[in-house]
Amino acid sequence: MSSAILDWLKKLSHALGFDTADSFPPGHQYARTRWAGAYFDIPSDTRADDIERRICEAIANTPLVFAHIENPTPRMQRVVIDVIERRLRQNHEREAAQLGGLLIRAYASPHTIEAAPGLRRAIEATEGHEAPARVRALFAFLTDAQNDNVIEMRS
Repeated sequence: MSSAILDWLKKLSHALGFDTADSFPPGHQYARTRWAGAYFDIPSDTRADDIERRICEAIANTPLVFAHIENPTPRMQRVVIDVIERRLRQNHEREAAQLGGLLIRAYASPHTIEAAPGLRRAIEATEGHEAPARVRALFAFLTDAQNDNVIEMRS
């Protein structure tokens, strides 16, 4: 087939929602956020606010899918933080530590927008430390932030 026909078919497939979205639309506030489409199965014609809601639901249901998101939005991060806090309350430290490591990894990108004031600074302050020490410092920050009501109400 000629490239013009293939291009047209790609555009038609996208317009009809047959493609799977792997990012927000160009020009969107979180246009740098990317995810592995295979883990989220979001039709390409889905509205941006609906995309974020669906991804947040997926994270809440299966938190480790957070590993497949690049530059997660603050809302996506807050879902992971909620799960971390819940796991810590339930004494599931290992699971919380896994998620904490994923959150720390997300902040390796300068394009990740902070979910809570000071979170990036807290994570960067532990750069060069062993992973367990970094996770413990993150947990301490989250505990302090929660006690100080820094992390806003969840939506």
